[in-house]
Amino acid sequence: MRRRRLHRAVFVAAGVYNIAWGAYAALDAQWLFRFAGMPLQNHPQIFTTLGMVLALYGVLYLDVALRPERGFLIAAVGLAGKVVGPLGWLWLVSTGQWPISSGILVATNDLIWWIPFVVYLVDARPIWWRDVRTGPYGDHRISDLP
Repeated sequence: MRRRRLHRAVFVAAGVYNIAWGAYAALDAQWLFRFAGMPLQNHPQIFTTLGMVLALYGVLYLDVALRPERGFLIAAVGLAGKVVGPLGWLWLVSTGQWPISSGILVATNDLIWWIPFVVYLVDARPIWWRDVRTGPYGDHRISDLP
């Protein structure tokens, strides 16, 4: 795989970051609202749950770091979230529901990861596509499946 060492480092960083960010969000569910000068949430459990989900993504990213040749779908789903999340944030800002200062959320959780995730997906796609066609160990073809 091209740039394997780089991809492993990126996904270790993404994994550790997501686990740390998720744990912090779960422990202090109001931090973003205080930081952005927004009213505190009435139901902080929602942000706590978001933190737990992001921490679980961190575990998946560590698996990509361990086996970068097999992480295409995990990274693709992760990147999809990192694109859809900012779109939701843009809607919240454009409708006046959230201030622009809440952009720290998308800057640190989403935007900084776009380029490294895309580079990884470009490098991992040939392996993923080969596995789709022949199986992960090349011992069967899709046409052999029931």
